[in-house]
Amino acid sequence: MNIFSFGVRFTDEKSCRLHFKEERDKIGVICNRCKGTAHYWLKNKWSYECKSCRSRQSLRSGTIMKSSKLSFMTWYKTMFLLSTTKKGFSSREIQRQLGLKRYEPVWAMVHKLRKAMGDRDDCYTLEGMIEKDEGYFTIEASERDHKTQKSGRGSKTKSNVMIMAESTVLEDLETGKVERQCRYFKAKVLENHEADGTDQAFEKAIDDEQTIVFTDKSTSYVNIADYVEIHMTEKSNEQTTKETLKWVHIAISNSKRNFVGTYHKIKKKYLQLYLNEFVYKLNRRYFGEQIFDRLVIASITADGH
Repeated sequence: MNIFSFGVRFTDEKSCRLHFKEERDKIGVICNRCKGTAHYWLKNKWSYECKSCRSRQSLRSGTIMKSSKLSFMTWYKTMFLLSTTKKGFSSREIQRQLGLKRYEPVWAMVHKLRKAMGDRDDCYTLEGMIEKDEGYFTIEASERDHKTQKSGRGSKTKSNVMIMAESTVLEDLETGKVERQCRYFKAKVLENHEADGTDQAFEKAIDDEQTIVFTDKSTSYVNIADYVEIHMTEKSNEQTTKETLKWVHIAISNSKRNFVGTYHKIKKKYLQLYLNEFVYKLNRRYFGEQIFDRLVIASITADGH
């Protein structure tokens, strides 16, 4: 979807509300009180009324728009900006594009959307052949880091991130050339470089034990063989980076370049949210205009917290 088709499709607040209701009706509404699934629609109240207990809930209730005072049009414009650009927008730039006076509601809205992206991708796991490695991302140093390093304001530190790519090895029958093609990615911030933390994040990301995983010989991967069918390791070198772990390193370098060019600074507690947005769009790189509608669905199915 380009900016012209968006403008034709969503002309005012009502058109955005109607589209949101249409998508929510497809998913289904669950009563907050009795968990019933049958509802009346109260058009004059823009609310649902449960047929069993008569409890009402607004169109926003149970979605990431819950308690938000921003208009549906503002949310839709933000989802459009986040979903139709490869590099993304900072909250400050979105505030400027939307012409809003206050920064805080925009910041909260954007991070809620990024969390919804992450929640949606957490519904899916990787399977088959998986590349796995870790990268260090530059983040703003915390107050604790400032005291430890005795560094001034604005100083930076590193955060460890586990990157995984679901890849397939294909061989050209005529030339014999072997290449890796990639489908989906995962990125999870690790609290430390210990094996236990890596294992927990890894176990949640894979489908089942019928998986082949490629890594380097890092000591933090010693227990991965307990969770998969085969764990293959290679010494980290230039060839490993270009062949065995090709897609993982492409994702690491592209995400770092994306962050540096778009955001002024990132705190560690929000790094996962920025990764959510990058990976969400990367996994849907072939969706075209559908990615906007998918983000609307993700905003409905998210828990709203």
